[in-house]
Amino acid sequence: MRTNRVLMAVVTASVMAITLAGCGGEGDAPKVPTAGGDNASAGSGKTAAPGGGGDDVAAYVSAQREWVKCLRENGVDAPDPDAKGQVDFGDNAALKKDTKFLNASEKCASLVAAVPESLENANQPKLTPQQIKVKRDYADCMQKNGAPDFPDPGPDGTAQGSEWDQTSAGAKRATRVCAPIIGDPVDQPEGKG
Repeated sequence: MRTNRVLMAVVTASVMAITLAGCGGEGDAPKVPTAGGDNASAGSGKTAAPGGGGDDVAAYVSAQREWVKCLRENGVDAPDPDAKGQVDFGDNAALKKDTKFLNASEKCASLVAAVPESLENANQPKLTPQQIKVKRDYADCMQKNGAPDFPDPGPDGTAQGSEWDQTSAGAKRATRVCAPIIGDPVDQPEGKG
């Protein structure tokens, strides 16, 4: 079971890396030191992300370097993270079958860092006014039906903080009540097994 969680984290990080690799141009990105620790081309140490969050991004890039370094120390030929901290491993299907990668990922799992909210928001597609209204209506419904700490969306519809208690009875009730607003089926059959 632990291997499945580690694999899911690695695959998620890899998918995020591939997704973010297509964003932005390389010409305007500051040079990033290699995972081996060569700071000669590090620049100012701050990486500006669209929408702010430079300190978070710099910390994320640093954490990604440590993760890549750990993978290399455990026999994986991992590429350096880019200026946004993303690591492009290429073929995700092959990663799922590579025992050397899976073993190294498990050993280095404690070094996997969460993607900063500023990077996640910067890479979200621009929402239409109707989509933003749906997000606002959903947040309002959640707050009125048992999840008062559910975050309001920002002016552009992006999440504004993700800290809310999803495990409370009220939150679970609100999720069921408000599901139709975001297009989730109301009456899903219960799982068997």
